[in-house]
Amino acid sequence: MSQYAFGAGSFWGVATGANPTPNRFGALQSASVDFTANTKSLFGSYQLPLAVGRGTMSVEGKAQAGQFQGRILSDLFFGIGKSNGQTLVADGEAQTVPAATPFTVTVANAGAEGAGFGIDLGVRDAETGQPLTCVASAPATGQYSVAAGTYTFAAADAGKAVLIDYTYQPSSNAVGETVTMTNPLIGTAPSFKSVVSQTFNGERVTLTLNRCVASKYTFETKLEDFNIPEFDFSAFVDPSNTLGIISLGEAS
Repeated sequence: MSQYAFGAGSFWGVATGANPTPNRFGALQSASVDFTANTKSLFGSYQLPLAVGRGTMSVEGKAQAGQFQGRILSDLFFGIGKSNGQTLVADGEAQTVPAATPFTVTVANAGAEGAGFGIDLGVRDAETGQPLTCVASAPATGQYSVAAGTYTFAAADAGKAVLIDYTYQPSSNAVGETVTMTNPLIGTAPSFKSVVSQTFNGERVTLTLNRCVASKYTFETKLEDFNIPEFDFSAFVDPSNTLGIISLGEAS
């Protein structure tokens, strides 16, 4: 029989170090590994080479998966820790400028003394959709100022319906996780082992690369489609000078 493979298969990344938690890429769409060697040709008087020698080789891979997993970023790409909790976005929170002074609105998720408020993302006129202009203080018509989740408007805008966008952390912030992307020294990168495997008609093919370093993580949105992050990496030999293995179910 001949060996075949079909479908996206499965892909894992396992960080180096003591007792790492393996990362299986969820909703895998595709995984690929390219072995590319540089060659040099020796020519004489004729058009075809007399000899071809192979020089250096590179091994580049990528995986596209539909699920977002914080541990892939923290363990495999950045090599940093992660924390519990998440940052959320209020997109178009409906508010009305009060009819009387001080013409201020505190958004719903500001938290105690504004502790939960994050970043102001703008204010729009709910009727026209036009954005208001942010100023440091004393806003005039069509302007606003903001501090710790409290928005201040002009007296001339009293009674105006507005839509407010902002980020915040929920008061009970135990769901989700956050990866804080710090600035490591140049040359620093976490290494990991990658395993990609496929099965077809009961036969399995598995490619294991012993040491890899991530080179790219793509976050891309698209109208009427799912966001499929792309994770790119390069492979190199481990301390035993071994790249990895390719395991097949059929003997050729």
